[in-house]
Amino acid sequence: MTAASFDHTNIRSTRLRSLTKDNVKVLHEASLEILTHTGLRFFNDEAVTLFKKAGAKVSDGNLVCIPAYLVERALRSVPKSITIYDQTGKRAMMLGGHRSYYGPGSDCMHIYDTETWERRIAVLDDVVNGIRLVDALPHLDFVMSMFLPSDVPAELYERRQMALMLQESTKPIVYVGIDANSTVFAIKMAEMVAGGEDQLQRYPFVINYVNTVSAFYHNDESVQRLLYAAERNLPTIYAPSTSRGITAPITIAGALALGNAGHLGGLVLSQLKREGSPFLRSHPNGSSMDLSSMVSVYGAPDNGPHGWDLAHRYEIPTFGAAGCSDSKVFDAQAAAEASLTLFENTIGGVNLIHDVGYLDCAMTGSLEFVYFNNEIIGWLRQYMRKLEINQETLALDLIHEIGPDGSFLEADHTYNHIREEWRPTILDRLDFHRWSDQGSRTVKERANDKVKEIVASHRAEPLPNDVIQKLDALAFEDVPV
Repeated sequence: MTAASFDHTNIRSTRLRSLTKDNVKVLHEASLEILTHTGLRFFNDEAVTLFKKAGAKVSDGNLVCIPAYLVERALRSVPKSITIYDQTGKRAMMLGGHRSYYGPGSDCMHIYDTETWERRIAVLDDVVNGIRLVDALPHLDFVMSMFLPSDVPAELYERRQMALMLQESTKPIVYVGIDANSTVFAIKMAEMVAGGEDQLQRYPFVINYVNTVSAFYHNDESVQRLLYAAERNLPTIYAPSTSRGITAPITIAGALALGNAGHLGGLVLSQLKREGSPFLRSHPNGSSMDLSSMVSVYGAPDNGPHGWDLAHRYEIPTFGAAGCSDSKVFDAQAAAEASLTLFENTIGGVNLIHDVGYLDCAMTGSLEFVYFNNEIIGWLRQYMRKLEINQETLALDLIHEIGPDGSFLEADHTYNHIREEWRPTILDRLDFHRWSDQGSRTVKERANDKVKEIVASHRAEPLPNDVIQKLDALAFEDVPV
């Protein structure tokens, strides 16, 4: 069965702007000052060597001060757009500008069971079901592993996740990792499906997602993952984990300046490894922390839209998180926070938006919530569509014909265009009596029906048997890279 997809050509490229050019310039120059005078720590020998050779000042073993000219050189060489394909070689995403694409996240430890409605520890079957659901939904454009399978040994679960993403979906894949070899195994598996290293580089369908400890602290495993993908000209999302009041100043401006410096440091390193290697950056402010509970939160409005103005200053693809909630269950809070964050990221022109369907501050996933978010994204895409103004859509002849005393209800024009209207699949539009007659079902119950139907019936086009055998050889055995 072919993966469901959406035609992106009819979407306006629009974003909200909140900062002036002078504001953005001040923040950019503050980031350069941090890079030049304070420096960032890179806990990787190859990275330190690359910086030294390029003219950066290195002290205390790994404290790297990056001159502004290296940032400008990197900005000239990094691609301003990245074309991502699906596994069949069809163009799936054009990352850049202000186009938005959506997908889930990775490694939720818990899930709400679709049969019992109870929260439980996630297992490998949940990874399978989640990928099948995302592959089938038209408004989710890429897959991630979604759940951390508790029934798989720690040394193997990332490879099992990757093998399942390759087998259960044809959509592009964003993969994560804990140790340095995570990217190595993921790329090797993708090459098996693509038909070799050259073919994967020509039609990339995987994106390497790297977090660092903080904007200041670029840990060895993360840097190795960045360098490995950059060397092979495959895209990496580089996302230093900053948190206001803890690893960055609590003020928005200070956190933006420091977080942005961390992104620029990763960008420079990627281009020193290989000029022209594709690179995505995340929100410079990182995550928000509720200092009263010490919990990282999704739904806080404090960061505002300002970080995306700064990120777009560099004209390279962007990465964000939305369609998620701090609520512990799929309820009104979850729906509100998911819808608000999706709207904020979309109107902010974020290119790649992940974590759709996450609850409980990224600890719990819900397939019903994933389906709900797919519906909201469909609403947003209809809202953001281009307006066609021509003789047919203006319908002046029809307006003159019908006049003030007629009705457009029976006109052929209405019949011909009614299917262009957005129609929900789980949001209810009936009056109370008809809704009551049909069982008074909630949006969560209707989503549950849809999820179970899709998981039971949807299957991606199968990979060749010899490819599956090669994937299984890596996914099921603790073999060296």
